[in-house]
Amino acid sequence: MPENNKLPKKPSVASKWLIFTSIPFQMGATIYVFFRIGGWLDKKYLIYDDWGTKSVTLLGIFLAMYQVISQVNKLNKNG
Repeated sequence: MPENNKLPKKPSVASKWLIFTSIPFQMGATIYVFFRIGGWLDKKYLIYDDWGTKSVTLLGIFLAMYQVISQVNKLNKNG
């Protein structure tokens, strides 16, 4: 009896379109959350010249870019 090996479904064109249009909103939300965390750190620890906001926001930008690159790589791998 042959085994039923199920391969992962390839995303349809509409699904790919939806994924690519949601990426900017996901990036914006990630960067905004890290910006707010940095602002909170500046106020709580009285960090000079807003370095908490700047550094944590930069970390958020790198994280958002990592998320985008990994999503695109996964999408290309699946079809």
